[in-house]
Amino acid sequence: MTQPTRRQTIGAALGTALAASMAVSASSTAASAETRGAAKPTIVLVHGAFADASSWTGVIERLQRKGYSVIASANPLRGLAGDAAATAALLATIKGPVVLVGHSYGGAVITNAARGNDNVQALVFVAAFIPDEGESAAELAGRYPGSTLGETLREVPLPGGSTDLYVKQDKFPTQFAHDLPTRDAKVMAVIQRPITAAALNEPSGAAPAWKDVPSWALFGTGDKNIPPAALRFMAERANARATVTVKDASHAVLVSHPDAVAHLIERAANGR
Repeated sequence: MTQPTRRQTIGAALGTALAASMAVSASSTAASAETRGAAKPTIVLVHGAFADASSWTGVIERLQRKGYSVIASANPLRGLAGDAAATAALLATIKGPVVLVGHSYGGAVITNAARGNDNVQALVFVAAFIPDEGESAAELAGRYPGSTLGETLREVPLPGGSTDLYVKQDKFPTQFAHDLPTRDAKVMAVIQRPITAAALNEPSGAAPAWKDVPSWALFGTGDKNIPPAALRFMAERANARATVTVKDASHAVLVSHPDAVAHLIERAANGR
């Protein structure tokens, strides 16, 4: 048998090395493509009544540390259809997948705003209303006993006949945020944004997004704005993939328990 020459041996070795290099390169390219395909969704946070976007501060910090892009929208709180349209307009400017999160009345807003937007891959309801067609926030809050919100409200008549609602500042810490340090709850009481009475009584539109988009829910068992029984009923009706309850947490659970809220949002972002 003829022995291979030195040149042939070297050529064969180079060929093997080149093939291995090409295989590694192809593997790296595939891994890179897979990484790009698994890009993190944008998290859009929608606050509720008697709050503002700063109520998400602790949640935002935790999500940003995990590498998420986060937008905390300024919910107008003027009327459900208009508020949902404003949120939908914001969503239309975002490329790629979105996890849409609503607190309190913000849950009714995202239920309507996500309708028809294929980029919204998950809905997260934090102590939030999850209305079906024709239901209002006020109706859902009164469906089960336990809410003491009504007796704490202050009405401010507006030009044109509408009415703004605030939680009285001296009642706010106990009503809205009993599990926060009193000094923090008092600051929240001052910077709260009012909602119109009409917004709380406006029926939700047709085809709620939670019938088509996977949902997650979280609420505190000490919520005095929306009865925990109502929150559980709505989460179960929406077939929430996970429902997290935080023992004795207030309606301001996003402020008092940002770790739990951020963790659930991340679960939704990963579809689990």
